[in-house]
Amino acid sequence: MGHDDPWEPGEAGTPADLRPDIPHPARMYDYYLGGKDNFPADRAAAEKALAANPEFRSTARANRGFLTRAVRCVADLGIDQFLDIGTGIPTAGNTHEIAQAANPGTQVAYVDNDPIVLSHARALMSGTGPGRTAVLQADLREPSAVLAAVEAAGLLDLSRPVGLVLAAVLHFLRDEDKPYQAVDTLMDALPSGSHLVLSHGTADFIPAEVRDRVTGIYDKATAPLVGRTRDEVRTFFDGLDLLDPGITTVPLWRPDTAPAPGADRVSIYGAVGRKP
Repeated sequence: MGHDDPWEPGEAGTPADLRPDIPHPARMYDYYLGGKDNFPADRAAAEKALAANPEFRSTARANRGFLTRAVRCVADLGIDQFLDIGTGIPTAGNTHEIAQAANPGTQVAYVDNDPIVLSHARALMSGTGPGRTAVLQADLREPSAVLAAVEAAGLLDLSRPVGLVLAAVLHFLRDEDKPYQAVDTLMDALPSGSHLVLSHGTADFIPAEVRDRVTGIYDKATAPLVGRTRDEVRTFFDGLDLLDPGITTVPLWRPDTAPAPGADRVSIYGAVGRKP
């Protein structure tokens, strides 16, 4: 697959500081999914999180399934360019793989602020076909800078509908990081017919003591974990038309197979909205 490659390994071309001694949410998530891009500190923290809430691993996998179905849905609706922010460490079933399976000419821009994630970015640049993929460095907490980076890359045409993907990233932003304003700024910049694919962790279904243990583990990592309620997640879609079935736990969003028992209590919500 041809591609632009604005990947930057670090300042002045220096290798990224992977900080292997500090647990990192992207590497912990990689561990939950069975990946190998993690260090002992990540595995130890992830095991503590699993001890507090054994469903973390199945929740991570359910979120990947939601991403696959939601991106495929949006691609089938004719969207041929995607902006995926906070993509995390590459693993099977990345947005470009899903979307380009539906339309090989789809363009995908990944954005992340984390040198640890960016250090793995070249793994996203493999494949065949006319679609292009780029990995850009910017911070979701500065949405105007994200849009500027996307425009400078020249990969996406923001005058045409875009699929904005925010999968399992907004729960790493505290309220003071202004996550709602970030989503509003991004969607305001996209034209009618654009879609928002969003998933977000919640503590709606877990006891308070479990929530507190888990958030305490992430407070010692490089980013917090902020679970939000269903109503709080719904607020991200203000002004958008929700696609059926609306906001659900991720296994219940247009499942390919019959959901397992307890699917309605998985601790992450997902939805897709269309900008009128």
